[in-house]
Amino acid sequence: MKILFFLIGLILPVAGLCQQTTMQAIQIQQFGGPEVLELHEIPQPIAGVGELLLRVHAAAINPVDTSVRAGRAGGLSGAGIPYVPGFDVSGVVSAVGPGVTGFNIGDEVFAMLDLRRGGGYAEYAIVKESEAALKPTNTSHEEAASIPLVALTAWQTLFEIADLQAGQTVLIHAGAGGVGSVAVQLAKWKGARVIATASEYNHDFLRGIGVDVTVDYRTQRFEDFAQDVDVVLDPIGGETQVRSLAILKQGGTLVSIVGLTPEGRNPDRSDINVISTLVQPSSSQLAEIAQLIEQGVIRPIVNYRFPLQDAKLAHEQSETRRSRGKIVLQIE
Repeated sequence: MKILFFLIGLILPVAGLCQQTTMQAIQIQQFGGPEVLELHEIPQPIAGVGELLLRVHAAAINPVDTSVRAGRAGGLSGAGIPYVPGFDVSGVVSAVGPGVTGFNIGDEVFAMLDLRRGGGYAEYAIVKESEAALKPTNTSHEEAASIPLVALTAWQTLFEIADLQAGQTVLIHAGAGGVGSVAVQLAKWKGARVIATASEYNHDFLRGIGVDVTVDYRTQRFEDFAQDVDVVLDPIGGETQVRSLAILKQGGTLVSIVGLTPEGRNPDRSDINVISTLVQPSSSQLAEIAQLIEQGVIRPIVNYRFPLQDAKLAHEQSETRRSRGKIVLQIE
């Protein structure tokens, strides 16, 4: 009998350690409006091979988040429902899985999660080593979380696809938005001439981050200010995309991050490049972006902060399309 009690005494503590802990997270249990974003207590994930368990301190809102929530994003909500949204995170490494070599417990990192996985609106999130980089030392977690998806989008469209060079001219639509404001800063760092569209309210802001020519899309036609453009960054689509094709110079490139119109898929001109792209996680590019932030080349712009439980309000604000910079959830 004494042996039995001794064995029970050994087993119970081990069993307690094996019990999965829980966490607070925003979950979508059905697609719909902002009201489907509900706070739930769910199991805390466990880091697998090549993965980090991140204690999330901040997660950013992106337009793709609202599309996934509404059921408009097709395969991007590939994990099915219930689903934890969110692709941009910043926090502290809580655990590392087998095979991780570049990060240690306690490291402060920021990351863009794969668009088919998500999981950022939570106290803990799984981050693949290939998605993460050390957080810039001169930023808060809120500022760091605002950067990955938009900066990687701008980097990949301008540099990988369009091959923007010093001395060229780029037209950036929605220049005051999340992607646009980072794209402006990256283009100026590269040495390009930047034209950007935005409401007149945002023109001083745009000039402050380096825009050479501002265009009020509500009262002015960008064609009157932009001709023979080397690169167009299009986060709008529709008529704006169609009109932008005509201002490209021979050999110029339009890159859309919202898909192509019929005219974009089959342009009248054979001397231009029209490309649609979907941003991909990249730890190496994110590390380069972190260096630019530390050097002051890129300035994170956070305009609204909400606690995790107010994700519904954050999505409502995002859908007004009147946000300069980024909206962030604080998860402390």
